Amino acid sequence: MIESLPRPRVAAAGAVALAALACAQASPARAHAPTAARPARIAVAATAAAGRRALDVGGSTDAGEKGAVAPGTATATLETCVTSVLQSERSATFAGEMTAVPGTARMQISVDLLERIPGEAQYRLVSAPGLGTWRSSAAGVKIYTYIKQVTDLAAPAFYRGVVRFRWLNAKDQPIKVQRLRTPRCEQPAATSTGSGTVPASQPGAP
Repeated sequence: MIESLPRPRVAAAGAVALAALACAQASPARAHAPTAARPARIAVAATAAAGRRALDVGGSTDAGEKGAVAPGTATATLETCVTSVLQSERSATFAGEMTAVPGTARMQISVDLLERIPGEAQYRLVSAPGLGTWRSSAAGVKIYTYIKQVTDLAAPAFYRGVVRFRWLNAKDQPIKVQRLRTPRCEQPAATSTGSGTVPASQPGAP
């Protein structure tokens, strides 16, 4: 029998800037693939909210701030993976970063969450408000970074971020698209030993 959790509760707020040129705008969410039986409770907010929470940060930087970066580069990383005895304190923070290619007017990043329960062979897509939404850079920026933090993770379980990238021209038509997975965040079974931050797994780990 597949376990089912209550419908997620969500709070929404605007993204905050990482730099002076920062600007994040929501685009319509795409349809999800088959979903996990235990949906995440996601809130797209910069402040605490009930249930599982997500912090969205969209920002843009000038290329000179990070040195030379190849045009069209995209990366997806697991920034932190925090374990805890308390479910409300467990979290994973994912980041996507992309650089413009010639002809780029705006860039967009979308982050989805995958979950795998011990004993299952494959990851399944978590369906909840706040996931899979496209966030846009300001027009004309060269480097765009987007960060999503998800909290109140179940345990034991493994989590990955799926980060999608779109480079758009002046007519909002895709010039290039890319999809990457982050390393996994492992949430072990809750014990009385306390909490901490665990290192990210290698990208190829199951």
